[in-house]
Amino acid sequence: MAAVGKFFLEILFGSEELRNIIFEILFMVGLWKMFEKSGVKGWWALIPGAREYKLACCAGREPEGRVYSVLTVATRLLNGILSLVYFEQASAEISVFFVIVTIMEVTLWLSLLIYEIRIGIGLIEVYGQRKRWIILWILANWFVTLLWGFSKKYQPAWKVMDIRAEMERLATHGSATVMDEGLTVNLTERSVKEFFQKKVLLRDIHMAIPQGHMVLLLGGSGAGKTTYLNAINGYEKAKAEVLLNGNNMYTQYKKMQYEVGFVPQTEMMRGKDTVLNTLLDAAKLRLPKDVTPDQRRRRVDEVMEIFGLKPVKNNLVEKLSGGQKKRLSISIEFISNPSLFILDEPDSGLDGVMARELFVQLRKIADTGKIVIVITHTPDRVIDLFDDVIVLAKDSARTGRLAYYGSIEDARKFFGRERMEQIVKSVNRKEEGGDGLADEYVMKYAEVQHA
Repeated sequence: MAAVGKFFLEILFGSEELRNIIFEILFMVGLWKMFEKSGVKGWWALIPGAREYKLACCAGREPEGRVYSVLTVATRLLNGILSLVYFEQASAEISVFFVIVTIMEVTLWLSLLIYEIRIGIGLIEVYGQRKRWIILWILANWFVTLLWGFSKKYQPAWKVMDIRAEMERLATHGSATVMDEGLTVNLTERSVKEFFQKKVLLRDIHMAIPQGHMVLLLGGSGAGKTTYLNAINGYEKAKAEVLLNGNNMYTQYKKMQYEVGFVPQTEMMRGKDTVLNTLLDAAKLRLPKDVTPDQRRRRVDEVMEIFGLKPVKNNLVEKLSGGQKKRLSISIEFISNPSLFILDEPDSGLDGVMARELFVQLRKIADTGKIVIVITHTPDRVIDLFDDVIVLAKDSARTGRLAYYGSIEDARKFFGRERMEQIVKSVNRKEEGGDGLADEYVMKYAEVQHA
């Protein structure tokens, strides 16, 4: 017993190097057991850099794990350089170098601390503990890993391999039935290259939207709403088949570009032009070349009548009210009489009354047999005007997935929430102010589709 006591006294009051070595060994031992609980090979705990990445995977923070592992390795290398310079320091030139490297080390250390906190919070959520555990995690992570690793009381809510396998199993590899009339989307994947790695932005999104439907597109920040819209309108091609009224959006893009109207959130109009001239210019660009000037003028008059712009047709764009500018922006895209009409936050900057009037007009457009898809951050004030809702969510791998597509009433039952804003909150990650239930609903919807 005396020897054991002496050993621990040496750890507590001995050299800093010895303490650090002992604590790292204890950290690795506890981490080995935690990895095994989470379905990860325990020996990963022995490899610096790799173990930090695996730990992040256990915490459901895989993207952060990539940065965390790089920061860990970089910090270790700088520590080695500092030690070498410290012991061989002999000139003013080296002293300057020592200061520069020290500043770099402090910067890396602060960055590493931020990621340690993020990963620690993720682990606390996975193990179902209170947030105050983060203090102990930062001060003595070796103790936390030992406690959570060896105690049967602390168990992770899921295993890394289990949840990945489950997400793979429940991926909607099937496809939506192609409709002769309407929009059919069978998107397998939309990915990009980022830091020499493949990053999947969207995956497994399949749906068929009938003509005459007005559809709400929901999802938190980064869920892939704009990416999805760009994929279905052909602007950014994905690994997908997108058919509008039986025509392929990708292989027949030149023909189909007149069939799709896309209104971005940002208005791009010349302020010194009149409303009439703005629409006449749009007609020249968006209507087929064989359309005569008289036909273009009649179409412009029709659109101005639809959106209530005739009284201000000779006004300069810069003199229009916010609501009038929105209607003009929509009118520009509606000139070509598209079968699919997509709008990204058309009510941005409008008060409740003006927004309501705008959405009523969009409802009328849908009732003529058009498909209208809308992104809005205030859906509940106009939800009665929509037929269906699409809910996109980021899964644990930060990939945009389909968490729901169907009627508004069925969506309320599916999520157990009355308001659309509550549905968005349910699929948002906890660090974004949400409930963190994205994986749960993605899998639940996949199960419904497979049934």
